[in-house]
Amino acid sequence: MKAPAGSGSLSVLQGTALTLAAVLGTGVISLPALAIDAAGPASLVAWAALLLVSVPLAATFAALGARHPDGGGVSTYARLAFGERVATMVGWGFFLAIPIGAPVAAGFAASYVADAAGGGRNTEVAVTAAVIAVVAVLNWVGIQVSARVQLGIAAVIATLLLVAIVVSLPRVDVDNLTPFLTHGWSGVGAAAALLVWAFAGWEIVSSLSAEYRDPRRDIGRATATTLAVVTVLYLGIAFVTVAVLGGAAGRAPLADLLAGAFGDWARPLTTVVAVLLTVGAINAYFAGASRLGVSLAIAGAAPRWLGSDVGDGRRTPRHALAFVAGLGLMVTVGEAALGQPTDATLLVTTGTFALVYVVGTAAAVRLLPGGWPRAAAIVSFVASVGLVVLTGPAVLLPLATGLAGLCWTLRRSSRASVTVGLPVPVPSAGDPT
Repeated sequence: MKAPAGSGSLSVLQGTALTLAAVLGTGVISLPALAIDAAGPASLVAWAALLLVSVPLAATFAALGARHPDGGGVSTYARLAFGERVATMVGWGFFLAIPIGAPVAAGFAASYVADAAGGGRNTEVAVTAAVIAVVAVLNWVGIQVSARVQLGIAAVIATLLLVAIVVSLPRVDVDNLTPFLTHGWSGVGAAAALLVWAFAGWEIVSSLSAEYRDPRRDIGRATATTLAVVTVLYLGIAFVTVAVLGGAAGRAPLADLLAGAFGDWARPLTTVVAVLLTVGAINAYFAGASRLGVSLAIAGAAPRWLGSDVGDGRRTPRHALAFVAGLGLMVTVGEAALGQPTDATLLVTTGTFALVYVVGTAAAVRLLPGGWPRAAAIVSFVASVGLVVLTGPAVLLPLATGLAGLCWTLRRSSRASVTVGLPVPVPSAGDPT
């Protein structure tokens, strides 16, 4: 089946930059240390396992985006495969997870800024809010400006992370790799649950599929390039963090690595890397989430005003963008008022990503043709179910959010049917629309 041509203007390089920022994201600057706390040196097993899972997962979402380019992303795939109710639930859960997760991502960079400036909690909160505001402005002026900025960010961070790996290799201490299973295999599972954050991103880029010049050709190329770069950088940073820093890795391991190689003057440099990584990641997510909000509004699964500004000749969905950024700032302020760290919602957000992967890959099993695309979808589905199990109770909040969205939609449909005096049919979960 021939995929519709894209109506956007993203090139392969720009698409790669957006995908790389979404997947590489902020995980590489703080999660290696958190994974060590959970599993010790065996955290490397969790990194390697999730990278292996990423191959079929990336292939699956690339195939879906190429065949069904639409701003709804996973919500659209769920609608085509399972009907409106499932699409509404996954759409609401994912859409609201972005502003809830934004303070987590921005908080990773904020901890680096606080480390370099000697600031405390107030510094972290201020930097978190500033990053969210900056990204909102980047998206407000349009996807082309956002993508150009992203391309520059991607080149800088990839280069600096590669430098961090290379200069750290001479200081590797094999004693830091023993004992390997410090916390047993259960620790590896706990590390994997945390690291889902580091491997999220393939799903949000599907919401940008319609922005490519040629989705059928360009999405696959951007995905393959991203996968190769992410593999090198993730494994490299994870290895040197374990083998060089060991149990001494703190909240800013990248800063410790570069400072150990070049001296303390390098700490401000890692702060720049952390901020660029964070801006790039949230930029990609805000771009995708704003388009998802519009898609939900058009489908009648979200308030109409979210998408009411896209018909005036402007492609940037500013209403949806303002909602996402505004809620992200509210979560940041709320966490500060309650004395909670900016990563308090980390597991809730990763639980949402895991559930989205389950729904997206299940839809792919139904929508993709036989051969390698369906085989990749089946492997991805099984792996995604495993990620949900590892995440545990944290998946309950996105489930509740999805149910709330479904109830809102059904109530709205019921009111509409009373108003016009006609029944409003609701597709069953198994009917494609």
